[in-house]
Amino acid sequence: MPFRDRTDAGRQLAAKLTRYAGRPDVIVLALPRGGIPVAYEVATALGAPLDVLVVARLLAFYDHDVTIGAVAGGEIRVIDEELCNALNLSPSQVVGLAERAQAEVERRQRLYRDCQPPLEVRDRIVILVDDGMATGASMRAAVVAVQERRPAATVVAVPVAAYATCAEIASRVGEIVYCFIRDPVYSVGLWYESYPPVSDEDACRLLREARTQATQKRSVA
Repeated sequence: MPFRDRTDAGRQLAAKLTRYAGRPDVIVLALPRGGIPVAYEVATALGAPLDVLVVARLLAFYDHDVTIGAVAGGEIRVIDEELCNALNLSPSQVVGLAERAQAEVERRQRLYRDCQPPLEVRDRIVILVDDGMATGASMRAAVVAVQERRPAATVVAVPVAAYATCAEIASRVGEIVYCFIRDPVYSVGLWYESYPPVSDEDACRLLREARTQATQKRSVA
């Protein structure tokens, strides 16, 4: 396996992003929950502030392995209309899935931010981090959500990515950074020796630690 765990993956990924280290215009946004341990290592190595960009995938009713799209904060919805038609999902079914996913996004935003405002994105270099990119549904929604806030540049950074997904997302962002690229990537977890679920408690702990580090850095400066 290329990665022992998400911490190891984050450190390997950070080594690919050293040109962004120490820059005051760089922020790191993690896609919860699996992306948070990876992004924590990236943000720590780069000396950049860390925040979350909450995204929820839309899963087809009868097969939870089939992703038909994703939603992000701000009512961002990215739907694979062709796949929905192939699965005979009605517009009302898709709307129902999206509304439930949107409610989960809002819940996680309140939980992870702990009353903290989101980091300013406008005119910043935003590094979007997840623990891998297979179909890319979550990342596409994240990219749309970020670019609505007018960053200076958007960088997608993942430990492992699928060729086809990278090719599709590359047209939307300034740069894609990865440690390994393959096609297909059937399951991101297959690239890790240890790939346990990330709990809300662990996600919140890492985000609190990142905020503490950022506060200490500002006080020293």
